[in-house]
Amino acid sequence: MKKFVLTILLFTVHLLCLAQDEVDDALAFQYYQQGQYQEASVLFEKLFSRTKSDTYFDFYYNSLVKLKKLDDAEKAVKKLIRQNPKNFHYTLALARVYQEKGQTEAATKMYMETINNVPADEFKVRELANLFYGFQAYDLAITTFLQGRKILNSEKIFTYELLTIYRFKKDKNMLVQEYVSALAAMPELLPQAESVLSSIFEDNTDYQILQAALLKKIQKDPQAEIYTRLLIWQYLQQQEYEMALRQLIAQDKRIKDDGGILFNAANSFIANKAYTTAIKAYEYLVGKGQDNVYFLPAKIEMIDARYQLALSGQFDKKAIADLAAQYESLLQEYGKTPQTVFALKKLANLQAYYIGDLDKAEKELESALAIQGIAAADIGQIKLDLGDIYILTRQPWEAFLIYEQVAKQFEAQPIGNEAHYRSAKLSFYQGNFSYAKSQADVLKASTSQLIANDALNLSLLISDNLQSATDSSALKMYADAEMLEFRNLPLKALAKLDSISIAFPANSLTDDVLMTKSRIYIKDKDITNAVKALTTLTAQESSSIWADDALFALAELYEKNIKDTEQAKTLYQKLINDHPGSMFTTEARKRFRKLRGDIIGT
Repeated sequence: MKKFVLTILLFTVHLLCLAQDEVDDALAFQYYQQGQYQEASVLFEKLFSRTKSDTYFDFYYNSLVKLKKLDDAEKAVKKLIRQNPKNFHYTLALARVYQEKGQTEAATKMYMETINNVPADEFKVRELANLFYGFQAYDLAITTFLQGRKILNSEKIFTYELLTIYRFKKDKNMLVQEYVSALAAMPELLPQAESVLSSIFEDNTDYQILQAALLKKIQKDPQAEIYTRLLIWQYLQQQEYEMALRQLIAQDKRIKDDGGILFNAANSFIANKAYTTAIKAYEYLVGKGQDNVYFLPAKIEMIDARYQLALSGQFDKKAIADLAAQYESLLQEYGKTPQTVFALKKLANLQAYYIGDLDKAEKELESALAIQGIAAADIGQIKLDLGDIYILTRQPWEAFLIYEQVAKQFEAQPIGNEAHYRSAKLSFYQGNFSYAKSQADVLKASTSQLIANDALNLSLLISDNLQSATDSSALKMYADAEMLEFRNLPLKALAKLDSISIAFPANSLTDDVLMTKSRIYIKDKDITNAVKALTTLTAQESSSIWADDALFALAELYEKNIKDTEQAKTLYQKLINDHPGSMFTTEARKRFRKLRGDIIGT
């Protein structure tokens, strides 16, 4: 019975101690958070003495340091080291006391002795490095991991930890070296390397560091394809497309690839408007012969790249004629099928807008609609293109009917909204402004931001310029100019726009005229006149519906054509500040941050 009572008594005392510990714990942390370090140190010392928990020790020790009771901290730590000489926790705490006292040499000596004496145990190395990391001694953590590699005789170990620290420190040189060293044995790191390096690199100088490291590795180990892959990625990031292509072709020959890597890279060239380089890539793939799996896709994409190149600037009539002949040859060889319908659409576009053979363009699109097995979306797009041709061939009623047909078939879908918008624009060209505005007003609620924005602009254009008979007449001339632009007759469109202010000096279309002229100049690569028009618009018509469009277009010209980064930044910033609700604001902010040198995505 006495034994039982004693057991109950001891158990009760134990519970009371636990309860007291919980109270002391909560109170100690409260004191520490409130900066009452004297009170906190008393309670944490008590808790540590009772539990021997390193967590309580850390708070006790930090409280003493914050109170500048460095002698007390040193005395307490030395006592613990005598009791536990192999505990890194206490050794580093003593070194930190020396550091706080200004005894840098003694602190450094103790740090290095601890690192050099770390046992050949992966867990112990990580434990020590994490302690350094915990008090932001990142260089010492790195030194610990490198020492761990040495004593464990492995260059592969601790890769992820070192990459994390180098990235955190933004030590680009060491980050590059670590990735390059690790990739041969850990090729699965390549996607991570590309993602991390693209987020931390700020300019071409950084990429040159990577290039130098890779070329050195490739020279030593030319068979390690992983380095070539990263080098190709580096060239693509720097927009050195010809260098990338050279490496890709060399790689394709070396590994006897089927062309898949090169084909995908060529698509990247297209996405970056490096059409000439893409054409060379496709030519190489076509040269592999008809038995190659990429022969036909490469041939098709090569023609399409030439199409993009021909239309990217002031077009050459001979180049356009040659391109049309290539599409016709492709259709003769492979027939008119769902797989070649894209060639029919491109051919019709060339015939209608660049060659001037509207009848042929119309027939090509009508023949495309007769092909069996075409996807519904393709049929809808072909009909929209055909409607545009009907406008050019002076068949507005046919155009209206086919637009309405597509709008009804694809109601509440993007292509259906596009059909509604084209119908509204047709009414605008014809001078039926009331109907055009009513259509545009409906489309302002479209889920497609682009269509909604275009519809809003059309609605405001009409409502803002129908205040008087003069405005209405001027608007009709403006509609005629837009029709000429639509027909790809830029000189006639510009002449019509210039004549508006002569015929109607007091018209209210100044901003609209400037925006349309800038659009024509940009399409014709007349950057000087485009900048003049947009600068005038942003300076004199700041309340215009086109103000945000003009700022974005002008900033883009300075960024991509004129290469004036500072002016581009200024214009993007103005757009962000003056037009926070613009559809261009998000993109402007992203471009501004990139030009400023921010590390996007971190």
